[in-house]
Amino acid sequence: MSYGDPNNPYGAPQGQQPQQPGYGYPQQQGQAPGYGYPQAPPVSPYGGPAAPTTMPGSVGAARVMLWVIVGLQVIGVALFAFGAAALNAAKDDESLKDNTAFQDLVGDSTGLIWGYVVFGLAWLVFAAVLATKFKNGGNGARVTILVFAIITAVLGIYPFVIVGLVHTILAVLVAVFVGNAAGKAWFNRPRY
Repeated sequence: MSYGDPNNPYGAPQGQQPQQPGYGYPQQQGQAPGYGYPQAPPVSPYGGPAAPTTMPGSVGAARVMLWVIVGLQVIGVALFAFGAAALNAAKDDESLKDNTAFQDLVGDSTGLIWGYVVFGLAWLVFAAVLATKFKNGGNGARVTILVFAIITAVLGIYPFVIVGLVHTILAVLVAVFVGNAAGKAWFNRPRY
């Protein structure tokens, strides 16, 4: 059936000519003349909706929050290193050498604080590597970021209650933003 066929139920009504663009009725972009149906959304070659081409806002916010965690780790590692160095200097102080209780306390805690420095430095490097994986990382990077964020939230609660509160909040938000549907779509998109 053609458009001008009188038996075509989808054509112009009998006795009327279809409106042409430019005669007071502009043709809408992306529609066939005379039809009011919108265009279908783009479909990926694998079926389903098309993959995102730009990073969703929530995923970008998670990346920024991960960089903030890296910055906080730098500050924390510097403070712990400064504290451990100060305790080492105090341990070597001649006026405090006679105080055995102080020497026992400093001797045990200095090694623990240096351990925190090493752990914090390793965690900082791991967070920085994960923050760089947002642009072209796959689903494995997404899962690793989720696990990292959950462990960071737990570590922020237990050993460092007051100071770790900011870490905990940021880590929970990173886990939520990477774990939601937009994060899943971003990390599972096809890469060419």
